[in-house]
Amino acid sequence: MKKANVCGKRIKLARVNQDMDQVELAAALSVDHGIEMAQTSISEIERGERGVRDFELIAFSQILEVSTEWLLHGDKLPKTK
Repeated sequence: MKKANVCGKRIKLARVNQDMDQVELAAALSVDHGIEMAQTSISEIERGERGVRDFELIAFSQILEVSTEWLLHGDKLPKTK
């Protein structure tokens, strides 16, 4: 199956580093950002089966205290002109 996103593994890594489970992340998305997302959707994102919308990426980065650039590219940031 083709991957639907490039940041799922890093979302999981950041979530685990914050000692947060998927249900807690879903609750934080709802409370802090008004984004209703089920635990199953977070699981699909982390497995690369569901895409991530731009506003969701921003919310993940804020909750998990990492940059959107890191979520998208990890340590391999794209070169700028």
